Amino acid sequence: MDIDGVLLLDKPKGCTSHDMVDFLRRRFGLRKVGHCGTLDPLATGLLVLVLGKATRIQDLLMAEDKTYRGTMRLGQITDTQDADGRILEERPVPSYSLDQLEAVFAKFSGEFLQVPPMVSAIKHHGKPLYKLAREGKVIERPPRAVEVYSYRILEWKPPMLGFEISCRKGFYVRTYCHDIGLALGCGAHLAELRRLQSGNFSVERALSFASLQQMHRAEELLPHVLSLPEVSRIRRQ
Repeated sequence: MDIDGVLLLDKPKGCTSHDMVDFLRRRFGLRKVGHCGTLDPLATGLLVLVLGKATRIQDLLMAEDKTYRGTMRLGQITDTQDADGRILEERPVPSYSLDQLEAVFAKFSGEFLQVPPMVSAIKHHGKPLYKLAREGKVIERPPRAVEVYSYRILEWKPPMLGFEISCRKGFYVRTYCHDIGLALGCGAHLAELRRLQSGNFSVERALSFASLQQMHRAEELLPHVLSLPEVSRIRRQ
């Protein structure tokens, strides 16, 4: 059975975006499946999956702005810029006031330059940087223009700092945490991350992976798939 449309999935922690694509292909016998914006294994939340003819608008959906809620751990710098990496350095965490934190967050709002992390899918001479990183290689990465539209500090319980941001595509939240840590002077890495929104698609409408695992036939999946006209209507809202 061919299915054309978009599936909003709440990705669990510990698996890759490609794992979700492979699961759909195998479980439901789907030939064309893609995802619109990678979520690292550490991250949870909204993963926009395109099925069948919807793969034609994959790039369009991938270009949507994103909203994330996360937690950074101050005082530790890791080689991947997140909690899955090896700790390279530990530093004491001062008793920052909210005003001090706000001042640093403000420096990383609006449009600014960001150097992509080595552990990323960006390719160097056709080879993903994360594969080169596994070989112990470090490649010079030119900075890229990124944009944070809005941010909020949600909670400050040293050394854990909760935040929420809305940003343009191509933004690395891991690097955002790393750079804020360096600006503070104590270092930081991304401890937790959840994608809440991509364009007008919200995680509140997403199907849980646990529910997906209970399905075995394409007919069971179909009611959860947004048709192409529905996708167009939601994007125009």
